[in-house]
Amino acid sequence: LQPAHGGARPGVKIYTRKGDDGTTGLWYGGRRPKSDARIDAYGTIDEAGSALGVARSLCRAGKEEVEGDLLDLQRDLFVAGAELAAAPEARDRLEAGVSRVTEEMVAALEPAIDRYMERVELPPKFVIPGGTELSAALDLARAILRRAERRVAALFAAEELEPEPVVAYLNRAADLVYAMARFTDVSDPALFEGRGGSERD
Repeated sequence: LQPAHGGARPGVKIYTRKGDDGTTGLWYGGRRPKSDARIDAYGTIDEAGSALGVARSLCRAGKEEVEGDLLDLQRDLFVAGAELAAAPEARDRLEAGVSRVTEEMVAALEPAIDRYMERVELPPKFVIPGGTELSAALDLARAILRRAERRVAALFAAEELEPEPVVAYLNRAADLVYAMARFTDVSDPALFEGRGGSERD
C-alpha cells in the first residue's frame, strides 16, 4: 500500500497485530471485543461515511452544492465516531465540535434539510431507490445512517452513553441525505406505485 499522495514511506506499517485477539482499543485507554455494541456503533458510523464518499464521487457538474454538503457530513461523522470511540471514563476530555457532537451541529443541519426540501415535491409514498446513480447511492447512505442511529440509541438504552446530541445528529443527518436523494432523483410515478405510508421519522 502507498499513501494517497503517491509517495513511498518505507518502514511504515498499518498493521499492529494488537487486534488479532478479537479486541480493539478505545481512545484514551481500554480494550473491548470487536463485537462490542460500542465498537459496532462507531463502525457503522464509519460505514456511513464511506457510503457518503461513494455518493460524493458520483456528483457531476451542477451538483457542487450536494458535493459540498456531503463533504461537510463526512467531516462531522468523524466527530461522532471519535465520541463513540473514546473510553466512557474519558468523556470529560472530549472537545466540542472536534471529538464530541454538539447541539449546534444538530441545529446546523436543519436549514440544509429545508434548503433541499423547498425545491422538491415530497413523494406521498415510499421511494423505491434507483432513480439515478447518485440518488441510489444517497438512499443507501441514508439507510446506513439510520442503522448507526439505532446502534447509538441502543447504547443510550443500555446506559452505555451519557445523554448527548449524537443520536439527534445522526437522525438529522439521515434526513438531510434523504432530502439530497430526492433533490437528485428523477420524477417517475412508477417508482412510487403501490407503496403506501411514509418513511420519515
